[in-house]
Amino acid sequence: MRFAPTYCLREGMINADNLYGESGELVLAKNTMLTMDYIKGIRNLNYHGIYIEDDILNDIPIVNTINERVRNKTVRSLKDIFISKENDSPVSKKKFNEIENQVETIVEEILENKNMMVNMVDLKVFDDYTYFHSVNVAVLSIVLGTALGLDKTELCNLGFGALLHDIGKVFITKEILNKEGPLTDEEFTQMKKHSSFGYEYLIKEYECSKSSQLGIRDHHEKFAGGGYPNNIKGDDISLYGRIISIADVYDALTSDRPYRKGLIPSEAIEYIMGSNCVLFDPDLVRVFITKIAPYPVGSCVKLSNGLIGIVTENFESYCLRPNVWVFRNGDVEVTPYEICLADHEVLNITVIGFA
Repeated sequence: MRFAPTYCLREGMINADNLYGESGELVLAKNTMLTMDYIKGIRNLNYHGIYIEDDILNDIPIVNTINERVRNKTVRSLKDIFISKENDSPVSKKKFNEIENQVETIVEEILENKNMMVNMVDLKVFDDYTYFHSVNVAVLSIVLGTALGLDKTELCNLGFGALLHDIGKVFITKEILNKEGPLTDEEFTQMKKHSSFGYEYLIKEYECSKSSQLGIRDHHEKFAGGGYPNNIKGDDISLYGRIISIADVYDALTSDRPYRKGLIPSEAIEYIMGSNCVLFDPDLVRVFITKIAPYPVGSCVKLSNGLIGIVTENFESYCLRPNVWVFRNGDVEVTPYEICLADHEVLNITVIGFA
C-alpha cells in the first residue's frame, strides 16, 4: 500500500484502511473500491489523503499512532469544554474527567508502541483546527515524554496539560482569534494573555496536577528568554512547558491555515532544529527528532536526483533520510529497487518533497 494525497485519488483505487467520520462512525470500509462519490465524500471530510492498495509494494503495514475513534472521541470531549465555556456555561467536573480518561487511553496506546516513530499522516486528517491541533499536540507531547522515560502518571499529567494548552483562548475575542491578517500590537498583547488565562482558569475550575497547570502557563516561553507570560528561560521553564512548546509549534507549522499552506514535515523539522537553544530546549529537540517520521512509511516521495519512490522504513538517527523503494525516474517507470538514504554512499541525494 501507499499513502495517496486526496487530490491524487482516482476511481478504481482500493482503500487500504477503515476511514472514520468526525463522530467516530465508519464511513468507508477497508478494501472498498473508490468511486467518484466516495472520493467526493473523502474530500468533504477534509482528509488530506488515505492509504490505498498498490501493486508496487503491497506488504507495508499501516501503523497509526493512536486509534482514530480514540482521537475523535477526545476531540468531541474537548469541544464540549470549549463550547460550554464560550457560551458562559459552567463546565462540569464530569467533562474534565472525560478528558482525563481519554488522555489515559492515549497514553496506554502510545506505551504499547513506545519504540515507534510517529507517523504524521495519521495526525493530519481533519481541519477543525482548534480541537484536532490540541489532540495532535497532546499525542506529540506524550510521545516525547515517553522517549524521555516519564512514567504513566507523569505522561497522563503531561497529556492533560497539552490537550488543554489553549483553553485560555476562550477568553480572547473571536475578532482577534479569527483574524486572517497580522495582529496589531494591541491585539497581540491580548492574544499573549491566553496562556495565563488558561492557567488561572484551571486553578479555579478543576483540581489537576500543578505540573499540568505549569505546562499550560509556560508553553509560549522561549528557551533563551523573550517568551510570555513571564519571560523566563532555560530550566526555569517547566519541563511540560518546554515539551508542549515543541509539539505546539511543530503541529502548527504543518497545518493548513486560511492564510497559509502548512509546511511539509521535513521543513518543520528543519525549523525546530534551527531554533535549538533559542526557542526550544536542545536536549528535548534531539529526542523529538528521533521520534518523528517526516516522510511516513507508505508515502510517495521525490528525490533530488529525479527518482520517485515509496518510503518503506524510517530511522531514528536519520529522520530525514528514509529507506525508499524507487519505481520511477521522472515520468519513466524503472525496475523497482531500494535505496537507503542513510547510507554514506548516497548522502548527496535528499528527499525534496512528496510526489
